[in-house]
Amino acid sequence: MSEIATPRRRRRRSDADRSAGAILLAAKEILAAQPHGSVEDIAAAAGVSRQTVYAHFKTREALIGAVIDVITGEAVAEMDAARLDEGPAANALLRLLDASWRTLQRYPLLLSIATTADVEADHARHQPVVDHLDRLLTRGRRSGEFTTDVPAPWLATAVVTLGHAAGDAVNAGRMTLPDATEALARSVLRVCGVNPATITDLVSGSEPRT
Repeated sequence: MSEIATPRRRRRRSDADRSAGAILLAAKEILAAQPHGSVEDIAAAAGVSRQTVYAHFKTREALIGAVIDVITGEAVAEMDAARLDEGPAANALLRLLDASWRTLQRYPLLLSIATTADVEADHARHQPVVDHLDRLLTRGRRSGEFTTDVPAPWLATAVVTLGHAAGDAVNAGRMTLPDATEALARSVLRVCGVNPATITDLVSGSEPRT
């Protein structure tokens, strides 16, 4: 009897996994276009019932948190592929910013509804990003490209805060995405103590003039 029940349990688990995946995909699409989209809207887009959504995600906030986790994973994967251990640290820092902002371009409205009410969850989401940033800042400080006047954790906090400020400016319509991207790059390089004479060339992708 147990030999028959095991394949059935596996099928049910597989069906549940597919259902949860469809709900997450639908939630990303709906919430990216309509930040206040309802659970009913998401269920309809996923082809499931409202009850099925709640069977997987107890509240709308839990669903949003799961979507943010997926998006954060995409951003971290972009950073993993950005060759942050190669070349000058300043160039690698710009690649890190570019990787994170590609996520913002895909989900500009969705990121604006991310909540920091769950401090522990928010910290866990940011930790892989901070780990990348810490290693990069340490490398740049050792090479002499970045300032050593302030502690590395302060630099990391400043970079993350500037990133949030730039995202807020875009979401509020105060800046265009290209303008905010360039302003963020210039500001981060200045905060990190990069030689001001090289910043324009670094941001434009040219070889810095010596």
